[in-house]
Amino acid sequence: MSIRLSDVSYTYMPETPFERHALKNINLEIARGEFVGIIGHTGSGKSTLVQHLNGLLKPTSGHVSVDGSSLYGKGAEAKKARLRVGMVFQYPEHQLFEETVEADIAFGPRNLGLSQEEIERRVKSAMKFAGLDYEAFAARSPFQLSGGQMRRVAIAGVVALEPEYLVLDEPSAGLDPRGRDEIFREIQELHTKTGTTVILVTHNMEEVARMATRLIVMNHGSIILDGSPVDIFKTGRAKLLAAGVDVPNVTNLMIELKAKGLDVDTTVLTAGEAADNIFTIVGGRG
Repeated sequence: MSIRLSDVSYTYMPETPFERHALKNINLEIARGEFVGIIGHTGSGKSTLVQHLNGLLKPTSGHVSVDGSSLYGKGAEAKKARLRVGMVFQYPEHQLFEETVEADIAFGPRNLGLSQEEIERRVKSAMKFAGLDYEAFAARSPFQLSGGQMRRVAIAGVVALEPEYLVLDEPSAGLDPRGRDEIFREIQELHTKTGTTVILVTHNMEEVARMATRLIVMNHGSIILDGSPVDIFKTGRAKLLAAGVDVPNVTNLMIELKAKGLDVDTTVLTAGEAADNIFTIVGGRG
């Protein structure tokens, strides 16, 4: 079971002076249970790519399917396929529109025709996941919340749909460091506890290195690297730099220490792992 893109290309405003080829012959398969990070400079095609994953955009050429079902039919099967993929846009709080937090989160499940009991269960579960106390927030207007709280409400609204695949386009954009860390922690917890496939578009290299099991790097509408973060940071740094991105700061530090003669492990991905490795090397010298 997977999302599959076959020879997908997409052109904005074709046959006009503003024509732009945003995707070029993309072939990609994302399997159930993966945690995939997608990175690349602004304009590389990341957001255009993920908007094809649930049919928001239709390819200029090529095809997209979810679990074997085309996204572009008009029947119940195509609709069901699109609903398997939940999308959290950049600045998702702009999607909020209901009078209360509870009503906003319940909107999606209600449109699925679920029972009131099931809707309530999903709302409470999604709010708990998003770190929103039901008693404190359910009856409040989402427009009276802080930016971080609004972001949580918007994410909870998508999580309440219980999609098999969750796509997040820069979910931490505009948040302070604490809010960013909390959002990423919740995403990681959802993936770990439920097995939900996560597809994360982000500029935060440290977080994507720590969480993703697979990394896709885009440049000028094409996929230029696809593999584990360790392998890409170890062997693909030149291509990363050419694509306008770089390895995490921790990796850069370990590469510099290695170049200065310290026999450190340049494949570590977190500050904690780096500190332990450096301490072991330096301690062993003493």
